[in-house]
Amino acid sequence: MTSSKVEIAFAMKNSVQRILLLLSLCTHFAQAQAPVAVLRADQVTEAALIDALAIDGPEPVVNASTRGFRPAIVKPELVKSAKPGPGKASLLITFASNSVELSAQTKTMLDTLAGALQSDKLAGFSFHVEGHADPLGDPVLNQKLSQLRAEAVAGYLVAQQGVLPERLMAVGKGSSELLNKVQPDASENRRVTIVTRRD
Repeated sequence: MTSSKVEIAFAMKNSVQRILLLLSLCTHFAQAQAPVAVLRADQVTEAALIDALAIDGPEPVVNASTRGFRPAIVKPELVKSAKPGPGKASLLITFASNSVELSAQTKTMLDTLAGALQSDKLAGFSFHVEGHADPLGDPVLNQKLSQLRAEAVAGYLVAQQGVLPERLMAVGKGSSELLNKVQPDASENRRVTIVTRRD
């Protein structure tokens, strides 16, 4: 090959690598920017919450050889191949203005959430309970209010449903993560998000 052909081949290889990298970044960005569904009261079921909050766990060992003991043999066809969820569920839990009091409808949603958190599929995980606020009003007060709302939700799950307190961490996000930036006072900006932790 002549040197100009080598240079052209090298340039094409670099171009292909750049295109692949760009496509990879675009795909990652699109997934990160995918809209987060906010579950309203009639959409909150244990199954929907488990699907949303489930994340990859350790892979089961299939026909592995070990020293000193004989492991159970897991047949690949018996291993559930359910796709893990995003590890996040946003619930439309509304509060009265400047209030942290939970409504009867909210308590019903939280009872369902507690059932999901205590399911076999989620029993080994811990969760952030993130409170969100719309940007109306003083940012410092919104931050404090979002923290108190997250604590109210976590407190209810612990006191009324027996979820272990060490599995829940209340986090106030204020108005830092708006779902609807076009309409800042939209109800989906005042929500609680449950996020699966890996610890």
